[in-house]
Amino acid sequence: MRHEIVMPQMGESITTGTITKWHKNVGDMIALDEILLEISTDKVESEIPAPVGGRVEELLYKEGDTVDVQKLIAIVEDDPASAGAPKASSPKASATAPVATATATVQATVSPAVSTSTVSDDSLTDDRFYTPLVKAMAKEAGVPFAELASLKGTGAAGRVNRADFEAYLASGRKNVGSAPVATKNNTPSAPAPFVPAYSKGERVEIVPMDNMRKAIAKNMQQSKLTSPHVNSIDEVDMSNLVKFRESFKKQFEKEEGFSLTYTHFILYALVQALKEFPIVNSSIDGDNIVYKKDINLGCAVAVPGNGLVVPVIKGADNLNIRGIARALDVLVKKAKNKKLTMDDISGGTYTFTNNGSFGILAATPVILQPQVGIFCVGTIAKRPIVTKDDAIAIRQMMYATHTYDHRVIDGEVGSKFLRHVINTLQTMDPSVLF
Repeated sequence: MRHEIVMPQMGESITTGTITKWHKNVGDMIALDEILLEISTDKVESEIPAPVGGRVEELLYKEGDTVDVQKLIAIVEDDPASAGAPKASSPKASATAPVATATATVQATVSPAVSTSTVSDDSLTDDRFYTPLVKAMAKEAGVPFAELASLKGTGAAGRVNRADFEAYLASGRKNVGSAPVATKNNTPSAPAPFVPAYSKGERVEIVPMDNMRKAIAKNMQQSKLTSPHVNSIDEVDMSNLVKFRESFKKQFEKEEGFSLTYTHFILYALVQALKEFPIVNSSIDGDNIVYKKDINLGCAVAVPGNGLVVPVIKGADNLNIRGIARALDVLVKKAKNKKLTMDDISGGTYTFTNNGSFGILAATPVILQPQVGIFCVGTIAKRPIVTKDDAIAIRQMMYATHTYDHRVIDGEVGSKFLRHVINTLQTMDPSVLF
């Protein structure tokens, strides 16, 4: 029996995955749960086991290809004796294997200048076949069909492939003078927005983005296009928590085996605020607001040389501060060892990120879709503060930013949420929480 293996979804907001390595070739035997391939996204790198044992009949994509989730990527025959010989072609050596990259998904929210310059199916009247990828790339770059049709392709039967199109853009579009082709509504094609980031003769070094960086770029851009970001910023007096942590950190590490950090206190305070303002723990589905009954806190973790991952503390509303600390420690260790699973990075309802670890005072982060908010803190630093009785005191101060989606969260709620977190941090008695 032939079993179809599709690109798994590596997280709630992940739409593509990049095949970084095939562990088997066409014709190889594979056992149930043996590693078939490795996949990379902007959040995690994972080894994918075979869901069935048998012989690998087909590998439909090459290493380095980025594929939409749920697309067929391989076929395994669990009864090789009853199957014919495996197909000889392997995508590892095939230049014409199907290609699906993050570029293939062109969102409807692109700027009017781009969306009016399109290569529509109706306009493709020459004899050559254009893949959906090339058509999507042409649409995104604002290249009209008359210009696309003038390109010389190196693919099978003269087909224009991805490399041909990218080389054409890099060359400065020498055929840009070709007559524009009107779209179905007879609107003339707009000038292409592509402009080289450097001039001829300029001293530059060009380094291609790796797959993770390309995925991050796509998701961050899409988030900005989707959500109108608003930021509420205030400062937090962390003096009491700094004093408590200094007195308790050695005992805590002895008891738990890992360090007590300020992130643990902030995550606890976020849970209390999310309980008070459930709309911040929601998402948008068309014209509906989806209230999430569980609080699943994502916590951004920097992985040296490998971007950022956001593992999720599931059911954080059911944990005390020590439980939150334990759950986070497990996830951080898994993230740094590239052992995160799909479950570890999916289902987040709100996200926290700490720029203070880099010595930064404040930042305005980008919302992780489909969530509607993200919380960011800066470094804790001593500053002179005027107290309520007009005295000047040296206090341990920290800036906090609540970034939220203005489609569903107004400034009043967004600011009250921030104030609730601040009040919790400034008034909590940590000695009774541990």
